Amino acid sequence: MSWTAGPVVGLDTETTGVDVDTDRIVTAAVVRREAGATSVTTWLLDPGVAIPDVATAIHGVTTARARAVGRPAAAALDEIAVELVDALAHDEPVVAYNASFDLTLLDVELRRHGLATLAARLGRPVRAVIDPLVLDRHLDASREGARRLGDLCDHYGVPAADLHRADVDVIATLDVLDALTRAFPEIGALPLDELHELQVSAHERWVDRVSSARAERGAEGPGPEPAWPVRVGPPVLSSAGGPVA
Repeated sequence: MSWTAGPVVGLDTETTGVDVDTDRIVTAAVVRREAGATSVTTWLLDPGVAIPDVATAIHGVTTARARAVGRPAAAALDEIAVELVDALAHDEPVVAYNASFDLTLLDVELRRHGLATLAARLGRPVRAVIDPLVLDRHLDASREGARRLGDLCDHYGVPAADLHRADVDVIATLDVLDALTRAFPEIGALPLDELHELQVSAHERWVDRVSSARAERGAEGPGPEPAWPVRVGPPVLSSAGGPVA
């Protein structure tokens, strides 16, 4: 039986920024979908740092609101990890758009608060993960244009409004994955382990292409994240940029 007939568990986070080593999770959603039923769990965290205005403009959460009604970060992060590990331990794939960002940031946050990472809880590497961004880049590599979540929603005819709310983004991501499996039925026919390894290889090839192109034009600054679906053991940094004691 194809994995498409079983449950999948989606994850999305909204954050203080885009640096997995220094930024923090502000909101998160975990969505479990099976047999036409969808359950949604959401969290609003007090990240322990000020939320930059540019981030608030995207997801709508202010520092004042997070401090007033947000959950303590450590407690919420532990609950998120428990949900994901429970799914993975039962061979239910975790679905995340640009998984290397959300899962790496979550692991860094867990370690920042002295909590066990996903792999440590599982006692093995984090798998199987399904990333519609990685799959779309691999399966339709010649298509030009941006590949943000909203772009894929438009391309695959997935209705999506009010993106950049974690719960909305997860549901849109799961809908895009459904559309991908219809457009490319071969991915639904793969066992989860093979699908996971396909994405590891596809992401590695994409990183090589992007890194080569950046080198040719003399681009500066960090390139694409080489690890997928989660970077193992990154430095855990304080908001000031130094190592956490």
